[in-house]
Amino acid sequence: MTVQYPFHSISDICYHLYTVFLFTKNDIRTAVIPVTLFAIAAAPLYSPIHVLHSALWIWLHLLQFNVANQIKAPEEDKINKPSRPLPAGRITVHNATVFRWFLAPLCLGYSALYSTQLVFTSLQMQLFTLWYNELGGDNKWLSKNILTALMYGCLELGGTLTAGRDSSELSETGKLAVQLSVAVFASTLHCQDFKDAEGDRITGRRTIPIMFPVASRISVGLGLPLWSLCLCHIWDLDWLCTAAFVAYGCFVGARFMLYRTVEADRRSCKYYTLVLSPPPIPWLLELLP
Repeated sequence: MTVQYPFHSISDICYHLYTVFLFTKNDIRTAVIPVTLFAIAAAPLYSPIHVLHSALWIWLHLLQFNVANQIKAPEEDKINKPSRPLPAGRITVHNATVFRWFLAPLCLGYSALYSTQLVFTSLQMQLFTLWYNELGGDNKWLSKNILTALMYGCLELGGTLTAGRDSSELSETGKLAVQLSVAVFASTLHCQDFKDAEGDRITGRRTIPIMFPVASRISVGLGLPLWSLCLCHIWDLDWLCTAAFVAYGCFVGARFMLYRTVEADRRSCKYYTLVLSPPPIPWLLELLP
């Protein structure tokens, strides 16, 4: 009994750590990695170890948002994402709620290790998280898109400040990149709601694809190539790179317009994260040596 107990405890720890990971598993490729790359390019990077500092800051704040979001409507995840911790039965709603509020001071405390500016960025992210989840900001299509874009901007800003030499100030180029990213996401992010439309209807969420099923797809089909062209012009890429990125934007936009099954929308969302996710690929090519 005495010999086996430590191994049982380690097993429990691993179980709970994996449960925590599952809260953000689906966003590692679409948020943590690209936003970390954004931070590396925009900072510029102070030292290689700061990549881990930045990624941890981004992941912690994303984890806080995801836990708050997933405790709100676990019945929706039973349809859209049954592998998440709550529908999978790995954690109760009560314990997840306690964990959600434990993360709030943890995020602020970690930010305080760097700068006052980073604390304010963390606080902004938490206020937007509260508005989006507890105050029902995700129930209406306009506030949902704007809040999501603003939170992506907070992740980019915080990750960039953490990665750089001066964690209290962002360069003018970095500010422009964050502003453009927020604008792009606010106008096109609803394409990620196509695949979740069935679950959103059940929970009463009024997303753009539900409110405007035809116009929402047309706006993405036109918006992606137009934003690709705009970003290439702003970052002054050559004509060959511009042609390639605009063509890719047309390809992704056309997919959303022509292929409308749930599985097709999931695949289109993966392509979307490459064409206009943070950091925008044209901007990254412009800044990296």
